[in-house]
Amino acid sequence: MNAPALIKTSLPSLAMDESELMGVLRNSLYPGAKDESIKLVISYCKASGLDPMQKPVHIVPMSVATGRKDGNGYDIKEMRDVVMPGIGLYRTQAARSGEYAGVSEPEFGDDVQGKLGEAEIIYPKWCKVTVKRLMPNGAIVDFTAKELWVENYATKSNKSQEPNAMWKKRPYAQLAKCAEAQALRKAFPEFGSQPTADEMEGKEIDVTPQPSSIANKEPEFYSDDEFAANENAWRKVIDNGKEPERFIAFIEANGKAFSEAQKTLIKGWKKQPSVIDGEATKVDDDFVKQMDDAESEASK
Repeated sequence: MNAPALIKTSLPSLAMDESELMGVLRNSLYPGAKDESIKLVISYCKASGLDPMQKPVHIVPMSVATGRKDGNGYDIKEMRDVVMPGIGLYRTQAARSGEYAGVSEPEFGDDVQGKLGEAEIIYPKWCKVTVKRLMPNGAIVDFTAKELWVENYATKSNKSQEPNAMWKKRPYAQLAKCAEAQALRKAFPEFGSQPTADEMEGKEIDVTPQPSSIANKEPEFYSDDEFAANENAWRKVIDNGKEPERFIAFIEANGKAFSEAQKTLIKGWKKQPSVIDGEATKVDDDFVKQMDDAESEASK
């Protein structure tokens, strides 16, 4: 019998025997979750250096639109476990950056009293939260997010407009977490853009497959006339030191595609002053600058 696999990590919880760790998570933090979902949590935490015992991510049962239709033409939906970050994960990542300079107290809009489904409820119209980040130049910059309650609250079911138990009980605190999560993503975009479990609770995920007619669409190529009309300007880019392969990739990413014959011609251009009909090629330098700026931005 093979020995159970051990997860190598500096975190004590992830250094446990995997079956033992799964048992702990199954019985304490994720009761009722499927084993494959818990394994996904462990893998997520291992890859990110997170402690699963602190529950940085949540397992959220969600209604997922599959892209298929039933006999009546309605979307076929399935309930699936989706691993999503919690607000605590974004807070942890921000703190670890060494550039987190604090967060404001949530500011709420006017109270609204209304009926949603069968429930009479009072809720804030909006919530605004500001996260502060210390920039490399020493400046502290504010990143503010304002979220509306009606756009964030979780419903009791997909057939009801009534808020679920948590959003009924804590209408202010739940919205504040959504606004803070949005502000954290604005301030620290490098840590990801995935919404938190609180933001996606009660929502649906659409995984409609891309139509094959779009996914397999043939690229549009430059005609010989179009190639000839642009040749002078394109040759100047090569003359200014751009490698043909990088030039081809840039043009195809922002315009049409080249044929193999056209690519061969471009690769044969030499880095030298272009002379056509005995006169030096005169073209606008804006195109060369545009490519330089694009490559500089991509390298940041």
